[in-house]
Amino acid sequence: MTTKIKKAAFLRGQDGTNYLIPFMLVTSLFLLWGFAHGLLDVLNKHFQNILHISKAQSGFVQFSLYIGYLVMAVPAGMIMKRFGYKRGIIFGLSLFAAGAFMFYPVAKLGSFWPFLIALFVIACGLTCLETAANPYTTVLGPKESASQRINFAQSFNGLGWILGPLIGGLLIFGASDVEGAGKFDSLLTPYMIIGTAVLLVAVAFFFTHLPEIKEENVAGAEENPPIRLLFKNKFFMLAVLAQLLYVAAQTGVNSFFINYVTEELPNVQNPVVNIMNSLGAFGAMFMPKNPEQAASLILAFGGMGLFWIGRLSGSWLLSFVAPGKLLSIYGLINTGLILLVVLGLGTISVVALFCCYFFMSIMFPTIFAIGIRDLGALTKKGSSFLVMAVAGGAFCPPLMGMIADHTGMALGFIIPLICFAFIFFFGLHSLRKQTI
Repeated sequence: MTTKIKKAAFLRGQDGTNYLIPFMLVTSLFLLWGFAHGLLDVLNKHFQNILHISKAQSGFVQFSLYIGYLVMAVPAGMIMKRFGYKRGIIFGLSLFAAGAFMFYPVAKLGSFWPFLIALFVIACGLTCLETAANPYTTVLGPKESASQRINFAQSFNGLGWILGPLIGGLLIFGASDVEGAGKFDSLLTPYMIIGTAVLLVAVAFFFTHLPEIKEENVAGAEENPPIRLLFKNKFFMLAVLAQLLYVAAQTGVNSFFINYVTEELPNVQNPVVNIMNSLGAFGAMFMPKNPEQAASLILAFGGMGLFWIGRLSGSWLLSFVAPGKLLSIYGLINTGLILLVVLGLGTISVVALFCCYFFMSIMFPTIFAIGIRDLGALTKKGSSFLVMAVAGGAFCPPLMGMIADHTGMALGFIIPLICFAFIFFFGLHSLRKQTI
């Protein structure tokens, strides 16, 4: 009986309101932006191949998207505060679709830099969605299960991360071999699909009643406290730094996963082909034509598959393990795994690389939930700063690429190693502060 009550309360407000439908609709947003980010990781290696640019230059693919979070995060928070979650989400979806559809004219131009502008527009849309969806999941039910809800919703983000490199690897790396195709024609199909899907979701939001949730205020706090109070909250600022470093680590790992695998295992296509052959008709659908496609399959099924499992299991683990404790344990494990990656030990290091996705899985939503806990009337503003921290992903790939261009790809992973070490520290600190 107790279990049933807990499950029912998972999506019920204090007044008994059932938030199942709003939660399902908002959860769909996590799938969409997970797919958009997963697809991005294929672009890095694709631009290196067709334009013969350096790893540092290809890092600007991520820079152009993640810098959008820095530019748009505060305006997104203001939009949510002024117009509410529903209108903010529809506005974000509109920007997202516009950026995706921009790929059609940009592909005809045949130049690298216009693509970065389209990705920046997509980023502005994603910023609005994340500013709304992350905090919205935490308030669609009891305060005590906020970490569980955001981790469950983010598990669909993990599913999107699987589909991104899977579909992107097949459509982008495969289509580039078609005779007579333009350099960038392979990008059209996946981005036209994204744009259409996003528009359909925007229409669904428009015609669906989405309750406007009022965050609980802390007793004795101001109705509309000044934003400077956030800067005086030392723990919140540590959460922002932890989020920035986490996204930097995740983006760096994603961006150069295909590079690392193809360099450490030059014959990676052979074992992947054997595995696909053993799967019969299903495996034939995903048969890799080149090492890049083989690496993208490892990223999709290996790395992102573990990431998704980690999100689902993490939501369950957080029902009886303190978020700060789980965060510190996973941070320590990932520090060790990335150390193996830096050492460049061939197959061992590649296995360590995709295993780190399991332990990355709970970091973003857990840091987010810890960071906004008890912010009261500052929740929306605080959320916008935590989303702004996603801009950490803008700076890591170019820096990792620069190191890799001069010293080798393996040593470039020293940057994610430092980031995970800090997340370990932050998890321990949150336990000492008994924040959650």
